[in-house]
Amino acid sequence: MADEKAFRPGDPTIIKRKADDESLLPLPSQTPPSVPTKKNGIRKLLFIFVIFFSFCYFHVLPGSNKFNLDRKHHSRRPLFGKRAEEALLTVPNGVDAIQASRLFATKPHMAGTPGDLDTAKDFLKLLQRELGISPPSSEPIFSAGSSESQHATRSISTSRKASAWIDTYYPIMNTPLERNLQIVDGNGTLIFEASLVEFSDSTDPEAGKYFDDVPTFHGLSRGGDVTGKLIDGNYCTHEVKFSKIIYIISDVDLNGTIVLCRYGGIFRGLKVKGGQELGAAAVLIYSDPQDDGTVTVENGYLPYPYGPARNPTSVQRGSVQYLSVYPGDPTTPGYPSYENSTRTEGSNIPLIPSLPISWSNAAVLFKTLTSGDTWEGKLVRLVNNVDTRVIPIWNTMGVIPGFIKNEVVVIGNHRDDSFVMGAADPSSGTASIHEVIRGLGHLLRHGWKPLRTIVIASWDAEEYGLIGSTEWGEDFEDWINDHVVAYLNLDSSVSGSRLGASGSPLLAHFIRETAQQIPHPTDEDRTLWDARQDSGTLYGLLDNRTYEVNEEVIAIREMEVAAGDSVGVSPLGSGSDYTVFLQRNGIPSTNGGFSSTLHDPVYHYHSVFDSERWQELYADPGFHRHVAIAKHLGLQALRLSTSPLLPFNTTHYAYEIESYLDKVESIASQASIDVNLKPLKKSIRNLQKSSIALDKERAKAQKELQKLVKKWKKRHSRRRQVMLIIQKALCKIKKVFKRECSCPHKRADLDKMAHDTHTQFEEDDEILLGMMLHEGYDGDLHLAHLRSFHPHHKLPLKRLRKLVRRIQTVNTKARTFERGFISEDGIKDREWYKHLAVAPGKWLGYGATTLPGLTEAITFEKNVTLAQSEADRLQHLIDNIAENISVESIDHLTD
Repeated sequence: MADEKAFRPGDPTIIKRKADDESLLPLPSQTPPSVPTKKNGIRKLLFIFVIFFSFCYFHVLPGSNKFNLDRKHHSRRPLFGKRAEEALLTVPNGVDAIQASRLFATKPHMAGTPGDLDTAKDFLKLLQRELGISPPSSEPIFSAGSSESQHATRSISTSRKASAWIDTYYPIMNTPLERNLQIVDGNGTLIFEASLVEFSDSTDPEAGKYFDDVPTFHGLSRGGDVTGKLIDGNYCTHEVKFSKIIYIISDVDLNGTIVLCRYGGIFRGLKVKGGQELGAAAVLIYSDPQDDGTVTVENGYLPYPYGPARNPTSVQRGSVQYLSVYPGDPTTPGYPSYENSTRTEGSNIPLIPSLPISWSNAAVLFKTLTSGDTWEGKLVRLVNNVDTRVIPIWNTMGVIPGFIKNEVVVIGNHRDDSFVMGAADPSSGTASIHEVIRGLGHLLRHGWKPLRTIVIASWDAEEYGLIGSTEWGEDFEDWINDHVVAYLNLDSSVSGSRLGASGSPLLAHFIRETAQQIPHPTDEDRTLWDARQDSGTLYGLLDNRTYEVNEEVIAIREMEVAAGDSVGVSPLGSGSDYTVFLQRNGIPSTNGGFSSTLHDPVYHYHSVFDSERWQELYADPGFHRHVAIAKHLGLQALRLSTSPLLPFNTTHYAYEIESYLDKVESIASQASIDVNLKPLKKSIRNLQKSSIALDKERAKAQKELQKLVKKWKKRHSRRRQVMLIIQKALCKIKKVFKRECSCPHKRADLDKMAHDTHTQFEEDDEILLGMMLHEGYDGDLHLAHLRSFHPHHKLPLKRLRKLVRRIQTVNTKARTFERGFISEDGIKDREWYKHLAVAPGKWLGYGATTLPGLTEAITFEKNVTLAQSEADRLQHLIDNIAENISVESIDHLTD
């Protein structure tokens, strides 16, 4: 018999337990029985009578299915509770993560390309294999808006079988054509022609092969041919009176000029937007080595691919959509991009051309701004021709049905690469998701079933502007509102050494607690949560110089990520696929991963040098961080999908809202804007009281469930011991009559029996069974078992069903908390965003602004009347939330 330790987690082979496992029945004896004497025969007849009576008493009277189900349980216990968590965490490993990364990151697969479709199909095969889905005769690739596509998603909340498919959406996107960057004199005579290509050799095989496969360009950029004077805009951040960084060119006449901006601080599209609004004719954006901290050539490091410093020809591609206005297909704001959708011109994309360029090219352009240089005052010509058209994209979706089918946990990661290779962004995330899916598959093969349904999404065209997730979210907005309880996002899981954690305050404690239960990837004495303090090890190689990082660089880094709350979790801005879930639909969301610091090997973001070699050599040798993120995400997914009571901390959120308001009061005071915020603060205090009452109700429900489960675990343990004695005795009797002792039913027979019976049960009973299993009760494995309970067993079904309704009521109230911040009117000037507690900063994009309507009325509008209106609007929402989470009516609802 195979030893369990030799079994490789994730293998579909059924585990055979050790022969000495006490839960196994004894193997039938091969020794012929002795011939019974007359005296022995009488004793055996009496023994048979006792056994027969016992059998009828324990099994025939309560229900005929009971015996077989218990025997199945003893032969192979399905994985639930802590056993499921432990099993899942054994599956992710570096070898398989590396193989997954190599599958997705060793060739370009920009959104809308044939390579992109290939990866969508690769992900579909992964889901089919791990979720036990037999591939249909024809590929399940559906056109968005078709009956097949609509049914695939809308049937999730009723389906009992795992499924997987691909949805095809049809957004407007662009691809690069002719591009030029030149220095010319006043007559247009060419002085310098820049190369817009990233250069590598075979040292990095993929970068050397695909260096110009996807030309350097900006997604959704405007085409044009512009010649003008160059202006240095530094980071081109927008002027905000109370921020640390001031838009350096706000007092300069930009009409007709070409603005040169450094990457960093704010989303690249907003740099173009700022230039456009100030009259610029075009924008160039470059990557400056000063932003690489201590890891520079000047500090003794070789440039990639020969060392960890920046390759001077590297270019950051990316979308220049105005992300903080609205994401998704620019031409279908607020509704899905079907093939035949009516389209607008799009108000979230630039009207002036732009190009991303390398540091080597920027250094040459600076000569036109250098006093005394022979090229001082020369003009710059920028040409950006693009092909803008409808391009299909492909979201790959998978479903694991749960006991509670109308509550859904969504896990998502975008699959389209960062315009070239994307080993970090997004394939490190895809590799980690790959390991999570293998872990879930391992559980499914061993009898596990989630309490809530799980949906796994591989989004497309995120790099163009969160298009795949946004279009799906707009397509199924009503379904999401009704069924999705949480969204777990993973973009890049590894690009450096520091763990970042962001999410809704509802999930802040949950994020921390789960991270504290995962080991640190490189230090056995710490936890994953401790990796938030890691900062790299590269501080310079030259002994005769002091290594310092410019304060401006540090300040810019701080702009990109909002400060963490009291738990250590930052609010979510935008820049990834959680946006439509959180900020339009009010679904509590999370995002996290390891990011690059100022002392890590330089992460060539959106460059051909974000390659598999760089990832394996510099970012995460051995893929230990990939595995840690997979374990963290897997544990979060498991607990959200299996905890009878949702792990939402409404009280923490209520107190965070008060801290957000404290910041607003400070800003208003500095701006000398007199807004009456006392009524709003009073409403927040009432919300806190209501939330504390809900916490108490939640704790009572949790305690009652645990008490009942503990009682029935104890009862089942005693009963199981009796049944084992009876079972052994029956085998001995069969030996007397030279009959073989029957083995437990085959798994297929049991599954069929469960399938034939569970449709006969009320939905509440199915939910009850799931809650008991996931709370730790391991005695009853199928709905068929509930049917077998007899009054003799004294199972308090009425009490349990009432408790289930009580738990569901508490969960429903907790779910209304995040949703309660959604205002149908949205945020002024960017009404697509509807969440009044958090939104991407109007002039940040990536970073978050808390209480955005109220904050922006003060900081940008400087309008007392508008600010008061926003405070009143927020107060109204908070009062409604407090009323919705009130526990006064729970007893009435569960009677």
